[in-house]
Amino acid sequence: MHLEGSVRPGRLLEIARRNDTPLPVASDAELAELYRFRDFAHFLEIWLLTTAALRTADDFRQVTVDYAGEAVGHGAVYLEAIFSPAEPVRRGTDWSEVFSGYCDGVDEARERFGIEIRLTPDIPRGWSIEEAEATARWAVRFRDRGVVGLGLGGPESDYPPGPFARAFAIARDGGVGSVPHAGEVAGEASIRGCLDVLHADRIRHGIRAVESPALVAELAARGVVLDVCPTSNLCTGAVASLESHPLPVLIAAGVRCTVNTDDPAMFGTNLAREHELAMQLGADAATLYAAGVEGALCDEPTRERLRTIGRTAFPEAPGVAS
Repeated sequence: MHLEGSVRPGRLLEIARRNDTPLPVASDAELAELYRFRDFAHFLEIWLLTTAALRTADDFRQVTVDYAGEAVGHGAVYLEAIFSPAEPVRRGTDWSEVFSGYCDGVDEARERFGIEIRLTPDIPRGWSIEEAEATARWAVRFRDRGVVGLGLGGPESDYPPGPFARAFAIARDGGVGSVPHAGEVAGEASIRGCLDVLHADRIRHGIRAVESPALVAELAARGVVLDVCPTSNLCTGAVASLESHPLPVLIAAGVRCTVNTDDPAMFGTNLAREHELAMQLGADAATLYAAGVEGALCDEPTRERLRTIGRTAFPEAPGVAS
């Protein structure tokens, strides 16, 4: 879940006014209309247009706390949230202000809602390698404040993983995991590159792995968790219909999958809705929860707490979160 894509229309318009940032819309209804995406490229265009409103540490703190409250309302107990620090830095915000703002939001969310949030800053594909490596270094610097992973997002068809190897090595050497986007709109090569070059601990999306039975078998054997986002895939055209979504094929093959909102405000969804869709596709809550626990980049005490929650929530599901 991208924190920038979680900002509900009213809040985004409020932040834009506060920061004197022009948006091409002036109401919730107009913003909802703007979020009707033609394809993935159009989604990225609108993403850059609207997320430009977020500029200050207080903005970053606020959107984190806002989403934490929303997620708790749907039963969430742990989140690994994404943000893209290089974007506000290009607009003039300092790296430390971006990271501190999001980390302050994590602390406040824990105090107010009791939810544990970890952060996984994303590198935007197509931006400079210097910005990518700076993102990695700042991720390591803020590891003690809850940064646990480094991601890679954006137009994956145009930018394979290879050039980002050093950035991910910096993160790995600093104790930060690897959680790149792959297999969303590009296929097997994108996923394999993230596994072999970026040493992915978990993969965002990964659904196009179904095009290669050998890759599906490898993901299952290695226990690599895929963060699957059904509504997002429909909205960006990554899949043609819910009925054709690869999630049930992946689960049937033994691939561990979690279910996620990706950009809930932009896609008009929430955690409850995503799990309803997953159930329609034949997934079960206990299996999804167990995959989330095993794929989490948290410390072991937190993981054991999550396992305990799983055993309580799913007492009749043998092996859940064990």
